[in-house]
Amino acid sequence: MLSALHHPKLADCRRLFLRNYEVMINIGVHDFEKKGEQRVLINVDLYIPLALSTPMDDQLEEVVDYDFMRETIARRMAQGHVHLQESLCDDVVRAMLAHPKVRAARVSTMKPDVYPDCEGVGVEVFQIKESL
Repeated sequence: MLSALHHPKLADCRRLFLRNYEVMINIGVHDFEKKGEQRVLINVDLYIPLALSTPMDDQLEEVVDYDFMRETIARRMAQGHVHLQESLCDDVVRAMLAHPKVRAARVSTMKPDVYPDCEGVGVEVFQIKESL
């Protein structure tokens, strides 16, 4: 996949990422899916302007903390059942873009245990803020 950093609005950004964050969530539209949690892998890329994320004093307050991504996802998981991966991705990307330093975000989810003959099924969304 071509890096979104090649997008002109992101040329002055650095990319923070969270890879294959495994969560258990009640997700799905089928009756059997509503009876328990499923394993979902979540990936996040945040695009942050270098001017807002280049530390001068090597201090955590000067950058976006990785904990922000995990805590944001955990808050969404705590809200309960979601029918569609598309809805989950949309919720998470909106929450990521709410951070004042984040210019763009990419979120993907994958359910790895749906079919025995493939790695997983999933969805991905990418959004850029109009301003920042």
